[in-house]
Amino acid sequence: MPAAKATRIELFRFDTPAMRAFHLTWAAFFCCFFAWFGIAPLMTVVRADLGLNKDQVGWCIIASVAATVLARLVIGWLCDRIGPRLAYTGLLIVGSLPVMGIGLAYNFESFLFCRLLIGMIGASFVITQYHTSAMFAPNCVGTANAAAAGWGNLGGGVTQIAMPLLFGLLAMTLGLGDRIGWRIAMFVAGLVCLLMAVAYYALTQDTPAGNFAELRKQGLLPSPKTQKGSFLAACRDWRVWALAVAYAACFGVELTMDNVAHMYFVDAFGLSIKSAGLAAGAFGLMNIFARALGGYIADWCGQRWQFRGRVVWLFVALLCEGLALVLFSQMRRIELAIPAMLLAGLFVKMSNGATYSVVPFINAKALGSVAGIVGAGGNIGAVSAGFLFRGSAETWATSFLVLGCAVAVSSLFVLTVRGVAEPAAVPETAPEGSFVSANATAPAGIESAGLEAAS
Repeated sequence: MPAAKATRIELFRFDTPAMRAFHLTWAAFFCCFFAWFGIAPLMTVVRADLGLNKDQVGWCIIASVAATVLARLVIGWLCDRIGPRLAYTGLLIVGSLPVMGIGLAYNFESFLFCRLLIGMIGASFVITQYHTSAMFAPNCVGTANAAAAGWGNLGGGVTQIAMPLLFGLLAMTLGLGDRIGWRIAMFVAGLVCLLMAVAYYALTQDTPAGNFAELRKQGLLPSPKTQKGSFLAACRDWRVWALAVAYAACFGVELTMDNVAHMYFVDAFGLSIKSAGLAAGAFGLMNIFARALGGYIADWCGQRWQFRGRVVWLFVALLCEGLALVLFSQMRRIELAIPAMLLAGLFVKMSNGATYSVVPFINAKALGSVAGIVGAGGNIGAVSAGFLFRGSAETWATSFLVLGCAVAVSSLFVLTVRGVAEPAAVPETAPEGSFVSANATAPAGIESAGLEAAS
């Protein structure tokens, strides 16, 4: 009988396949997110070094998230076929190259090209969600997905603080100067991703029962040939696209804030590079708890009101996010702008967690494809929002106002998502010492002890 999925999250254990996958997925995603947006808090330095104008900076913002759209679609399909372990290892290795290589940029075109390629590392999110969905039972999969992704997203906040400090160490303390300092800082970020690839390959496995290749040899997992059409099946499901719109409205906003918050606080409020880094970093640091909280509330709503409860919670979180962004857009004093940004950030990240508490319940046999399409929606949202921020930072307040209104309207799409099956019970036995209850329900088609969510 296949090994059972974990029905609890035991944070201080590393000896089970589920918890090793949990910790390695969030750590790998943290490294990817750190490298993905490592250049954002240094853009004022890069702008001066390469002589970029405001339009060129705007195109760099768009490029940073554009390639991720295609990468997430491909990586979701790939996960369904080779498994998350090999997919993550390969992505970390390939993605580290442009991160390190951007230090060789000498003009706008070469910098834009590297920034575009770095965007593919954002596909790591899909593998993170796929791997935790394959390891955890339906009663706690929303919390597991949200916590792993949230702590990984934390890299976007840490990089806002750490990269200016690393740059200062290299440029001033070690005397390398601005031109060399930002380049070496990015090389360090890429090197960390490369080392994480080795750790992920050595310490994780695809499912509780083993790796995809082994399971196929044993006849416990269908061959890739029998899975043809899973991507098209996901594309034909209108619920997938409704969730993609929802994710565009929350994760798309998060990516946009990671890209523009630092420059907004420097140009619109006159903060220094380090002070702006601390302010912008606070937005990302909320991932310590906020995304996991969104997933936990979704699991709680799912226990009380089944699938519909998860959907309604996602709608509420998105609507509040839109209203908070409108509030942030009206703040003209820094002591008011930062709290408003944090309020918006709370609902942005809870909406992220709530979205991927619904994803595993849509189509278990095409989990990677569903996760990839919804994840790509987040980046389409970021690309679309990027066009609002191509002008001067002094006009970005209006951009945030438009963005907030768009998010509020998009929340209505979520209400169209409906479940198609009655829930099935989840076993109530689980190890002690965890913070997630095992008393829950799951939709038919996702079995707590099977491999269906990974097949």
